[in-house]
Amino acid sequence: MFPSLLSCPRLLVSSSISESFLTVKGAALFLPRGSSPTQSSSSHGDLRQHLQTMFTLLRPEDTIRLAVRLESAYAQFTRYMVVVSTNGRQDTEESIVLGMDFTSSDSCCTLGLVLPLWSDTLIHLDGDGGFSVSTVNRIHVFKPVSVQAMWSALQSLHKACDVARCHNYYPGSLFLTWVSYYQSRLSSDQFCINEWNAMQDVLSHRPDSPVLFTDVPTERERTERLIKTRLREIMMQKDLENVTSKEIRTELEMQMVCNLREFKEFIDNEMIVILGQMDSPTKIFDHVYLGSEWNASNLEELQNSGVRYILNVTREIDNFFPAVFEYHNIRVFDEEATNLLEYWNETYKFISKAKKAGAKCLVHCKMGVSRSASTVIAYAMKEYGWDLEQAFDHVKQCRAVTKPNPSFMKQLEEYQGILLARYAHLRPPQRDCSVAAEHLRGETDTRTGPPPTRWAARTRTTTTTSPPPPRIPWTRRADPPTRSPPGPGRAPWPPVACPPPPPPRPTRRPRSTSWHRLPLTALTRSRRPPR
Repeated sequence: MFPSLLSCPRLLVSSSISESFLTVKGAALFLPRGSSPTQSSSSHGDLRQHLQTMFTLLRPEDTIRLAVRLESAYAQFTRYMVVVSTNGRQDTEESIVLGMDFTSSDSCCTLGLVLPLWSDTLIHLDGDGGFSVSTVNRIHVFKPVSVQAMWSALQSLHKACDVARCHNYYPGSLFLTWVSYYQSRLSSDQFCINEWNAMQDVLSHRPDSPVLFTDVPTERERTERLIKTRLREIMMQKDLENVTSKEIRTELEMQMVCNLREFKEFIDNEMIVILGQMDSPTKIFDHVYLGSEWNASNLEELQNSGVRYILNVTREIDNFFPAVFEYHNIRVFDEEATNLLEYWNETYKFISKAKKAGAKCLVHCKMGVSRSASTVIAYAMKEYGWDLEQAFDHVKQCRAVTKPNPSFMKQLEEYQGILLARYAHLRPPQRDCSVAAEHLRGETDTRTGPPPTRWAARTRTTTTTSPPPPRIPWTRRADPPTRSPPGPGRAPWPPVACPPPPPPRPTRRPRSTSWHRLPLTALTRSRRPPR
C-alpha cells in the first residue's frame, strides 16, 4: 500500500491521490475525494492537528500504521479507526485497532474502542460501504468515508491478521499484553462508545432518539406518532381480554377521523409493543429493575422510574435510546454454550456505578427470564453476601417468570463457590473468647492463696466435663511477707508484670584439644614407646 509514501519520515500530502491521502511518520489518513480547494485547506489543517493529537495518546514504543476516517452519526464528532503496532515480548509485530473520537469544538481526542487482533480475527465486507471485524465473540462495523480509504484499511488489517495467525496470537498468552494500557484509558462519551459497539444484524433496532429529531418530519411520520399516542390511550381504557384488534383499529379511525387502511400493519405491530410495555419492569432492589425488551423501549416509563443506566444482556436487541441513557452491553445469546460467568464482574461494577450515582439501573434481555435474571442473581450474591438459594428465591419472588437455563444455573453454582472462597480468604478467623473474658474479669477465679506461677498454670488440671477453656497467660503477683493470703472480703493482691527474662549469657568458646594446648607431660607420655 504505497510503500514509498508510508516510509516517509515527514509530513506529506499527496496531491496525486485526489487530496485524499495524508501520511505522517508511517501513519496514513484517507479523506473524501472531490473537496473544494477552500474546504480542502481547512480540512487538511484539522487532519494534521488530529494526527498530532493521536500520537500524544500512544506509548513511545508504539507506531501508527494506518488512520482512517469513518462515518459518524453525530455531526459534532469525527471518528478514526487507527491501526497501532509495536514489537512484542516475543520479538514479533503485534497490532490492535483503536477507535478515536474528536470533538469539533476543542479538537479533544478520546479513546472509544480497543480491539486486539488475535489469530481468529475475520474480516467481512457488509455490502453497505463498510466492513466488519470479528474476534473472540466481538464484532465491530467500520464504514470509511471513501472507497480508497476502505481499500487501504482492508490491506492493512489483512496484513496484521496474517502476522497474528502466523505466530498464533491467542487471549491469555504472552502476546498483546500491552492492550491493557489502552483499555484503561477508554474515556469517550457513552453515546460514542455505543456507536463503536453498534451492530448491523440485531433483530430489534432502535428508533431515532427524541433529541435527534433535527429534520422536519414527513406527513407519514407525523401520522405514525399520532397513531402511537392515540392507540396507547385506547388500549389503556379497554378490557383487552374482550376486544379484538379490528375493534381497536376501528375506534382509532373514529378518533382520528381518517381511514388508516394503509397503516394496518403498523398498527398491529404497535399493539404488540404496547402490550409488552404494559408489563412494567420488576423492582428487585431499590436501585435495580429487571425487565424485557419492551420495558427497555418504553422511554416514558423509564424516565418516570428514575432509570438512568441500562444493562443490555442480549446479542439481538439494540440500545433504543443511546443519547438519553448510559448503556452497557453484554452481547450474548440465550444458549447453553454461552459463558455468562465471565461478564458478571463487569456487570456488578456497572450496577454498583448506578447505585453510587443515586440512580436506578434496568437489567433486561429479550423476555427478562434467563440472561438478565441470572445477571441480577449473581449481583445479589456478591452485593449482599447471599448464597445461590437465597438470591434465587428473592428474584423469583419479585419476578415469577424468572427461569435461568440449566447452563446458567451451573454457572451460578460455580460463581457461588468463587465468592465463598474469596470471602473465606478475606474473613479473619473468629474465636469464642467469652470464657477467656470471664477469666480476665476474675468472675470465675474463686481460689484462695497466692496465684500459681506461669509454669504451674500450664500443668493445672480441670475437673469439669466441658472442654477446657483457652489458656490465659498468668501474671505473677506480689507475695506480701506479713499478710495472709486473700480470702472472702479482702481485696486481691495488685498484679505486677513479670520481670523480663535475663539476657542470654555469652557462650564460651570451647577449649581446643589440639596438641599445642596439652601439657608437656601429656605430650611426652603420649610419645613414649610401649614396653
